[in-house]
Amino acid sequence: MSESEILDVRELIPAQRHVIIFEKYNALEPGQSYILVNDHDPKPLYYQFAAEHEGQFTWEYLEEGPTTWRVEIGRPESN
Repeated sequence: MSESEILDVRELIPAQRHVIIFEKYNALEPGQSYILVNDHDPKPLYYQFAAEHEGQFTWEYLEEGPTTWRVEIGRPESN
């Protein structure tokens, strides 16, 4: 994958975060990814991705707290 864009949602109100995160994901082409920066572990977001996009996303923790979490979220290459 090429260098990923960064989506920092720490300054957004919580109600906006998931909407913007999924908009960014939906705009990805196969093989692309972005890095989500958050102020808490986005585990609930992972479960939402798993429920709505099973097998259609990648998720890799790059940093796990205690104050900043960074996760690379991607759309896998088509087979």
